[in-house]
Amino acid sequence: MSDSKKRLEGKVTVVTGGASGIGEATARLFASHGARAVVIADIQDALGEQVAASIGAEVCTFARCDVTDEDQVEALVRSTVQAHGRLDVMFCNAGVVSPSDQKILDLELSQFDRLMALNVRGVAACVKHAARAMVEGRVRGSILCTGSVSGSCGGVRRTDYHVSKHAVVGLVRSASVQLGAHGIRVNCVSPYALATRLTSASLGGMSAEEVERYYEPAMVLKGGGMLKAGDVAEAVLFLASDESAFITGHDLVVDGGFLLRR
Repeated sequence: MSDSKKRLEGKVTVVTGGASGIGEATARLFASHGARAVVIADIQDALGEQVAASIGAEVCTFARCDVTDEDQVEALVRSTVQAHGRLDVMFCNAGVVSPSDQKILDLELSQFDRLMALNVRGVAACVKHAARAMVEGRVRGSILCTGSVSGSCGGVRRTDYHVSKHAVVGLVRSASVQLGAHGIRVNCVSPYALATRLTSASLGGMSAEEVERYYEPAMVLKGGGMLKAGDVAEAVLFLASDESAFITGHDLVVDGGFLLRR
């Protein structure tokens, strides 16, 4: 890619949940757009190391981090700043889907707590410590969070997941108001379903092709195939880059028109 088209030239970035799915696609895209450093944070050690190596050790490194542990999140951000001098972009992407239906009449609150710990508390910890590093370093940074179309509608199942993604949007909006005075932008990217490992596992081990056939009929936009991780990564890249310099507190939906019918 020519230098004129590199939208993250020289920036230091962190991607949580970066070992697979949307996180992996975004880490690769960040690197191809000139990021000086891409730190992949995940609990999938072998996979994370493999992805980092394939991107290139001169740009990408892997750091084990369980975002439900605030101390680990703080250490991740601190080590990134110590190694690279600053933090420009934080993509808070780590999350899970419900392993069962979780309908309200049968809601398992222990399962609810586990999902919220990762999808909400973990995201809040990442936003908090990334923002602190940016404020202390006087960096006009960009913080991105992975939401979902589930954060804009109700659902017939997976109540805990819907609640968590509504909370992420609320977090983004509040954080953007509070951090705007420091020149820090906070935004959210909310995709429709796509065939990641997590989605396939939540649907009983469906293949990627089966997942896409399952979800495709609900999309308004036809003719371009099913949503891919790379499509979501492109939206993240836009919000991470200076091309979106005056966009903050925004929930960018990437859903092929799914929500138009809700």
